[in-house]
Amino acid sequence: MIRRSTLAWTTAALALCAASTAFAQSDREVVESTVARSANVCPGHSKDRTTPTVKLVPVGGLRVLLDKGLVMCPDRRLDPDAPAVWYGQWGVYAWNPEVADAGKVVAAQIDKMTRDESFPTDTLVWGPKGEELKNRTVPAFEPRPGAAVRVKVH
Repeated sequence: MIRRSTLAWTTAALALCAASTAFAQSDREVVESTVARSANVCPGHSKDRTTPTVKLVPVGGLRVLLDKGLVMCPDRRLDPDAPAVWYGQWGVYAWNPEVADAGKVVAAQIDKMTRDESFPTDTLVWGPKGEELKNRTVPAFEPRPGAAVRVKVH
């Protein structure tokens, strides 16, 4: 009887350790996973353009993005007066890395949206100071061919 009890405790402890290590990536691993997801999905990705903005987002927000399958994509097609976008149908945050503070704007919006877990299916556009722009036309999001992205139909 003692052996079964010991074996059960050992098995339970190992299962708990395995579950916690799979769930608890280090902050560095979370950043790397977010950048890797961007590399798989975003046609405008380069490590030099993506990584600095990913590092602006609090790690808790990045964990939510990874958990929900959301992506961060640099997109130089976005206008300087509308440099940050949420493509709700695709689950993609985009920013123009050539516009000063566009990364800060998108990072602030990601932080806000991941805290209250509000991810509308609409497209949201923000100006260079973080103000929401209404009735603004932006380029359509186009993932890399063969990329796995979520698509929500209205």
